Amino acid sequence: MPIPPRTESAATSTADASVITVELGDRSYPIAINSGETGLADQAGFAGHAQAALGDCTHAIIIQDKAVADSAGVKIAKSLKQIDLRVSVIEVASGETSKSTDRIAKLWNEMLDTAADRRSVVIAVGGGVIGDLAGFAAATFTRGLRLVQVPTTLLAMVDSSVGGKTGINLPGGKNLVGAFWQPHLVWIDTDFLNTLPEREYISGLAEVIKYGVIEDAEFFEYLETDMAGILQRDPVPTRHAIAKSCQSKARVVAEDERETTGRRAILNYGHTFAHAIESTAGYGVMLHGEAVAIGMQMAANLSINLGRCDEQLLERQTELLAAAKLPLTWKDADPNDMIAVMARDKKVAHGKLRFVLPDRIGNVELVGDVPAPQVVAAIKACR
Repeated sequence: MPIPPRTESAATSTADASVITVELGDRSYPIAINSGETGLADQAGFAGHAQAALGDCTHAIIIQDKAVADSAGVKIAKSLKQIDLRVSVIEVASGETSKSTDRIAKLWNEMLDTAADRRSVVIAVGGGVIGDLAGFAAATFTRGLRLVQVPTTLLAMVDSSVGGKTGINLPGGKNLVGAFWQPHLVWIDTDFLNTLPEREYISGLAEVIKYGVIEDAEFFEYLETDMAGILQRDPVPTRHAIAKSCQSKARVVAEDERETTGRRAILNYGHTFAHAIESTAGYGVMLHGEAVAIGMQMAANLSINLGRCDEQLLERQTELLAAAKLPLTWKDADPNDMIAVMARDKKVAHGKLRFVLPDRIGNVELVGDVPAPQVVAAIKACR
């Protein structure tokens, strides 16, 4: 299935790429990227951006990962005092297991206990789990509250905080219950990465590399030459990588917000395999980015098996993922179990598996009617 071609960028930025706009008409919103150089309470910082984005909100509900409560959580709460909002704080345990029906039900009741109403705003402070969970809570409580995403992990900064996808997991699959609910603001402070554990930081690099493969060959080349600095969390290349990733995500979301044209499907490169890896391994065993890296390898192998790309693509992707210290294989991969999970994937059409596959660095397509033996071979190639 051909994917509509990339159009002119829907993202705009200042000269230093500190603000990127997701262009969605009257629902457009800024992604503000900072490195701690602006005060959280001044007009250039979080308080100023929040006040401009939130309008008549009088109450903030900070839903935060317990792991960042004493760092990012405290800073955001302190900043909100500068704009005279009543602040409530709800903590959520770290890990994918918090994206459950039990936790969302508890969260709704916790929000009720804060006397939340339609002038309340949900502020998600944490990684992708918190963004997905808090975002879904915002989308559903009183039929919709305003939302601000404050991602504290690299993966959340470049992926889940942007684009409005929210969701929780069911035992049978990842993100099977959710809603499209765009934030009013995404606030990214790369200083929040300084205390991120090495494994979690590296996990986020899979999504960064993904953008190069799916639509930005020039960015892929940049990563090939500057990955060492990004691994060391050097502020300049790291901020550039985050900005370029957010620009790609914003561009794709603006072109296909609700996945109606097929364009947004490119963001799922490697993810059909990755979600099956996560599900069969057990949620929380493998970090999302680790599963995505392996899934990208499986997808590239599948594309080669189908004659859609040459082996050089896989070689370059393998070298870059390895340079980022990401896993390339999973020895426990079970093709039968993974295919059973894939059959419930949201990209399945009329019972047929579909995969986002590359034909060259910088371009992918959504491919249907893929023979199961070819999928099995791609999985086995990465064991």
